[in-house]
Amino acid sequence: MTDSLTEEIAASAARLVVETGLEYGAAKHKAARALGRRGGGPRVELPSNEQVEDEVRAYIELFLGATQPEELAALREVAIDWMQRLAEFRPHLSGAVWRGTATRESAVHIDLYCDDSKAAEIALLNAGVDHDIHVLDAGHAAARDVLSVSSPSRKLGQPVTVHLVVNDHDDLRGALKPDARGRTWRGDLAALQRLMIEEAGGRPVDLESKERT
Repeated sequence: MTDSLTEEIAASAARLVVETGLEYGAAKHKAARALGRRGGGPRVELPSNEQVEDEVRAYIELFLGATQPEELAALREVAIDWMQRLAEFRPHLSGAVWRGTATRESAVHIDLYCDDSKAAEIALLNAGVDHDIHVLDAGHAAARDVLSVSSPSRKLGQPVTVHLVVNDHDDLRGALKPDARGRTWRGDLAALQRLMIEEAGGRPVDLESKERT
């Protein structure tokens, strides 16, 4: 019963991730509440991020196989643009755009590793880039600033939200640890280039993005 319910939560969370762009954690909790199993119901173990990702991939393959690859490529172009522009802050792409499960509803998540926590924001200000700033409190980790910008994508025909998460430079080594299946949760521009070439069947990939804010 518990395993079955956990699987049901994973499938429901996956639909939320794909259809609304929710992050995995928020999607899992929302799915659990919607199924009426939190609070008054029996305690159920929430699915792992890997379980939700498996369901996301299955959902995409079933319903979005014809459109998702192009949407993912467009989002990666936006990511490449920002990683090039902010190269001095050691940008690493994370989230669904890195893992290959993003759709047009997804935001681009880029982790920055800075010697000075305010340097990235100053760079945006100097470049005249409008942005919002909020604090990400992960509970188990130190709070981090998140700089959010809106970046146009001609291929998608809509703006894309880019979240720039400001981390301490010393956090980079731990951030590259793989998941339970040996895959990394993030990668730098060179790693993204290799990934895209692999996914293209070994064909060269043009990483020069035309998207500019």
